[in-house]
Amino acid sequence: MNDTKQSAEDLAILEQLNLDYNHADQASDAKRFSEFLAEDFIVQTPGVTRNREEYLEYIAKPRPFKNLVLHEVKIRILGDVALIHGRATYTMIADGVDQEALYTDVYQKREGAWVCVSACAIAPGA
Repeated sequence: MNDTKQSAEDLAILEQLNLDYNHADQASDAKRFSEFLAEDFIVQTPGVTRNREEYLEYIAKPRPFKNLVLHEVKIRILGDVALIHGRATYTMIADGVDQEALYTDVYQKREGAWVCVSACAIAPGA
């Protein structure tokens, strides 16, 4: 398979995984996350680092936000690793305040499938 076709296919897969990641976050869908998080997955959010098991437990709880929307998504494929950079906006349920966060997710192609190995989200100004 030539690199162009492979890159286009990989790009489409990664675009869908990015949408799935964020939809599963909004929907508290730990089952969907379990399908694409690597066994050695680590996530960092303001003030906390979680491993795969801790994150799945966290995700299964009701989310404190609604109306999650993605903006300015950039996907960079670097061999068998891909970086997804983006900005997300959302509304906090408790007080109705609109917030935004920057995120970078790292995927690696393992045994022919892209899995998320690392994620980092930062709330601007925090």
